[in-house]
Amino acid sequence: MLFDLDDTLLNRDHAVDHLFHIILEKYYGAIQGTLKKDMLEKFKEYDKRDYGIADKTNVLSSFFDAFPSACQLPRHDMQDFWDQQFPYCFSIDQHTLKVLQTIKKHVQVGIITNGTTQRQKAKITHTGLASYFDVILISEEVGLTKPDKRIFELALHQLQVQPNEALFVGDDLAKDIAGCQQARMKGIWFNPHRLTNNTDIKPDAVIHSFDQLIKGRDLFD
Repeated sequence: MLFDLDDTLLNRDHAVDHLFHIILEKYYGAIQGTLKKDMLEKFKEYDKRDYGIADKTNVLSSFFDAFPSACQLPRHDMQDFWDQQFPYCFSIDQHTLKVLQTIKKHVQVGIITNGTTQRQKAKITHTGLASYFDVILISEEVGLTKPDKRIFELALHQLQVQPNEALFVGDDLAKDIAGCQQARMKGIWFNPHRLTNNTDIKPDAVIHSFDQLIKGRDLFD
């Protein structure tokens, strides 16, 4: 069973909130009420706009331009700030770990994630996930990016399993589900927010919590 990392195993929204509060404390001081809410919404907007882009300078510069501060972070330091701070804003849900422990007793498990090697490895190490997985593929490190079917095929090769013996669990219909299906794997759409699927992509199953992975026989009913 193979997993996506961001917004699947790890809650990226919570990490963005955490990073925002670090920025607020470090560069703005005590801000509360409506202004704080507006700043958070803008920060999330800029982050979402540049999601999937490795260079986060535009996210931070847009935020500081919208909300000038007396001790603003210099533009040339913004990428380093993001790389050094953001991976450590992630935490792993203990229930997710228990589910992984249960699954690992029965099958091999792996991670396939897009992103930079430095940031993704830092997230995985910081959250203690590394020891749970038999294979971890990071797009920058292997030179392949989801939805390219070759990154899924590489994981299968390393695990020495056939496509029909593997499942992929991810939150992104295009990158995760369509990608793994092109590699002839079954794709399970992790959809905790119960979003509507407005695409032509048809997941083999949909789950709203990881508990459903343990009830395997119910997935494809």
